[in-house]
Amino acid sequence: RMGARVLLATHRAATIGEMSCNPAIGGLGKGHLVREIDALDGLMGRAIDAAGIQFRMLNRSKGPAVRGPRSQADRKLYRQAMQRLVAETPGLTVIEMAVEDLIVSRETSVQGIRAADGTDYRAPAVVLTTGTFLKGVIHIGDKRIPAGRVGEAPAVGLSERLYG
Repeated sequence: RMGARVLLATHRAATIGEMSCNPAIGGLGKGHLVREIDALDGLMGRAIDAAGIQFRMLNRSKGPAVRGPRSQADRKLYRQAMQRLVAETPGLTVIEMAVEDLIVSRETSVQGIRAADGTDYRAPAVVLTTGTFLKGVIHIGDKRIPAGRVGEAPAVGLSERLYG
């Protein structure tokens, strides 16, 4: 809804817009999702427009059902663009925190989130974008280390809530 106040909870604000080692946006599934985000005036499309270094349509020789837009990005430019766009978004507050649980009413209705420090944030709606952090594990040789991206923590408490 227009004029809504939104809380963006993230482990580290500096990693907003951080891309993987294959900095691509698009493909059959994600390309469709990015178009939907763009239609709702989301930031992902604007950020890739600012940081894209190659734009292609996948499966061009096949039928329309399997075609998908894909963009390669300059990782640094994409992160910078996303950081700028997030900072410029009215009504958006960014807080660095680990979300450990959902606040639910009668196990049916989400009422907000609970941070790792126990602080509750109530909201009429909650959108989870967990990425690869749920019960994240890094394998190094024969070691398994709980983690998100290298050097970042996984979302363990929230994982338990969602798997439970």
